[in-house]
Amino acid sequence: MGRAEDEVSEQQRSRPSQNLISTATLGPVNRGRLLQALYDMGPSSRADLARFTGVSRGTIGGIVQPLLDKRILVEGEVVPPNQAGGKPATKLWFSKDAKPICAVLLMHDHVRTCLVSLDGAIYALHSEAFSRELDDVQLAYEIISRCVQRTVTSVDLPILGIGVAVGGMINTETGSIVSMSLAPYLDGFHIGAELAKDFGVPVCVDKDDRALLVGDRWFGKGRGRANFAVVYTGEVLGAALYLDGHLHRGPSGAGGEIGHTIVQLNGSRCKCGRRGCWETIATLRWLRDEAQKRGLPQPSSLDTQRLIVLADQGVKGATELLQEYAFNLAVGLANLQQLMAPNHIILHGDVAQGGDRILELIESRFHELILSRPGEDVSLALGDSEDVAAMRGAAGLVLSELLNFAL
Repeated sequence: MGRAEDEVSEQQRSRPSQNLISTATLGPVNRGRLLQALYDMGPSSRADLARFTGVSRGTIGGIVQPLLDKRILVEGEVVPPNQAGGKPATKLWFSKDAKPICAVLLMHDHVRTCLVSLDGAIYALHSEAFSRELDDVQLAYEIISRCVQRTVTSVDLPILGIGVAVGGMINTETGSIVSMSLAPYLDGFHIGAELAKDFGVPVCVDKDDRALLVGDRWFGKGRGRANFAVVYTGEVLGAALYLDGHLHRGPSGAGGEIGHTIVQLNGSRCKCGRRGCWETIATLRWLRDEAQKRGLPQPSSLDTQRLIVLADQGVKGATELLQEYAFNLAVGLANLQQLMAPNHIILHGDVAQGGDRILELIESRFHELILSRPGEDVSLALGDSEDVAAMRGAAGLVLSELLNFAL
């Protein structure tokens, strides 16, 4: 074999495999894309869906009919014909009789479960706290399983699957918890396999910030967007990216540790052991430490919402601290936008509870820090309630898997 052939062969070996869509998977992929289009558009007729997806109405009909037969979709409002005549159309939407998804939000100190309908409604909520003395993985799983059991048996409907959003590092390939810093007894626990074994349905597991993104993509402010990011603020900082129509996870789900990007070369020591991480200047820990140094009342329980109240009341130092905190948050957001250009960033967690006041402060500093490009619209937005968004996202993980929608 010649040198040129050797080089071509080496390139083929090093190039990531790009599998073609087979005829066996083409139908499910098209079904997933049609349902995502329906989520993006809202209740729509077959003609609307055909125009939106660029295929014939006959193709849409072939995808839609099995979904109607299975009661995943139903026909609703009648759309009268236009002046040119023709048959009246009916709008399609998700059936209230369709199987729901069980969503689980697992944090270091509690678990919450609920059912999520295919149109994003949340019901059958259950929650249980973990005692501070809990340090046994089997006892923790008994609590988790009990919450799931209460939720799934509260209605007379089977479930499509279980989606789990975890406040820790996750191996998405194995469905296991890599680490939870505040609940280390859960490190290495194969929660996905255990739930699948006990409840006999598909289980999808991911980080809570990526679940937030999936929830925004299916049900929230990420609908219809090909590029956006979600950033979670609070005790920690986390991020998830949706780029060119795909959720970026990194190898085995290792991406998203934005809190440990360096923003101060010789800054304070982070809990990860390094210095100057974004988390050292833009989390509640920093905010509370600074509040104590500046003599603000009840610093150990301070959050963005209460800081705004103190600033409005004219408490000495509160306004300055609020402005500094907004700047510190804007620094990391600007770095994210400059590097990955999501151009739309949805904020969840503590900052979202501060409402438009904190958003305006962050936005003004954010736009000072980023490079503006002609015709480029870069925006920030506040997400829905943290638990609601995360649970919808956990359900969205299952939807994406079952409907073969390639996140």
